[in-house]
Amino acid sequence: MMTIAMLGIDLGKNRCSLVGLDEPGWVVLRRRMRREMVLAFGAKMPPCVVALEANCSAHHMGRALAAQGHAVRLMSPKYVRPYVKAQKNDGCDAEAIAEAALRPTMRFVTLKSEPQLNVQTLHRVRDQLVGERTALMNQIRAILLERGHVVAQGCAKLTVFLASLLDADSGSSLTPRMGALVAEVRERWHLLNQRSAALDAEFAKQARTDEQARRLTTIPGIGAPNATALVAAIGDVARSRPRARSGSVVRPGTASDDDRRPVQARRHHQARQQVSAQDADPGCAIRNADTAAE
Repeated sequence: MMTIAMLGIDLGKNRCSLVGLDEPGWVVLRRRMRREMVLAFGAKMPPCVVALEANCSAHHMGRALAAQGHAVRLMSPKYVRPYVKAQKNDGCDAEAIAEAALRPTMRFVTLKSEPQLNVQTLHRVRDQLVGERTALMNQIRAILLERGHVVAQGCAKLTVFLASLLDADSGSSLTPRMGALVAEVRERWHLLNQRSAALDAEFAKQARTDEQARRLTTIPGIGAPNATALVAAIGDVARSRPRARSGSVVRPGTASDDDRRPVQARRHHQARQQVSAQDADPGCAIRNADTAAE
């Protein structure tokens, strides 16, 4: 009877490829089955190490397999790619996943819980709302600029200008049709502000109740959005490898860690600005999470 020590799974939308390796590392199993049959197959197997790429649905599948007694290892797809042999297909990918997981120096991704994925989803929805809001602001500015109205930069200044242009009866130079169109776009913009503010309030509430997020907010420059995003992305820092999760890995051709520290500092600063830059303008009606925490 074959004994599987390592099971590599290449997840697909409908069908998954499985490759099993024994203790020496030889391939003893090749299967292709529907996604819903993977868990049934894993329940019949003795506990082993299951390796997957950390892509869509991998955390859900990993939690289900871990509940069956298997040791789940998630890896970044870019670390698996060098182990693909011959033609790239699902079977070869599954074998590469299993072989990559055998490497003693491989960096693994911490399995995320359902609450962590929920918070990450909320952050991604907020990023989408911020992008839509920025697009609407640029559209309003372009419409006004074509009609001779130059608006200064800033969310608050655009709000004040539109209030004086549309709300007050001051003889606007816009035609009635264009005035109605700008008013409609402004209503959509305000709706996006409200939805984004609701998510910010949710992040602030979570930062006050979650112990890890609350401790992160004590660091200068780290607010509720940044703290909740870090907790959702990293989780338990003691169980993760900070250098691998933060991206501060020295690539081939670089001299040392010291050469990359300024670059990593700039990237971290840009990431923090991307999360909280939209909250800096007081005219956006979005509460700064740091002010709310105080």
